[in-house]
Amino acid sequence: MERAVESSAETPLSRDTCDNCLRILNPRWSFGFKIKLNPAAASGKDFPAELTKCLRCTLRHRPMLKKSLAACVVVGTLLTALNQGDILLAGEWNSSLWWKIPLTYTVPFMVATYGAISNNRK
Repeated sequence: MERAVESSAETPLSRDTCDNCLRILNPRWSFGFKIKLNPAAASGKDFPAELTKCLRCTLRHRPMLKKSLAACVVVGTLLTALNQGDILLAGEWNSSLWWKIPLTYTVPFMVATYGAISNNRK
């Protein structure tokens, strides 16, 4: 004798999932990214105009990482020139520069990434 399966439980397919890895999304930790549609594909409307991703996939979203890297290079170079330029031009490379310069590039990358993530939170 077969038992009837209760349908009151929500199936994973009926809940919002990450468009990249298909994980079930936590409402507080889902992020939306607009995508450019091909005009030919837009007529068929096969693709969504926005991708919804989980945090794990958001941190690997290539367009966001490219923009964060561009901000990192520009701002990090400017800050390094302002803060350490006299030492670098004098040729006096001391041991503290081994951690100061990478940190100077890391901070703008993290700020740009955090800004993009908080701006795209759903």
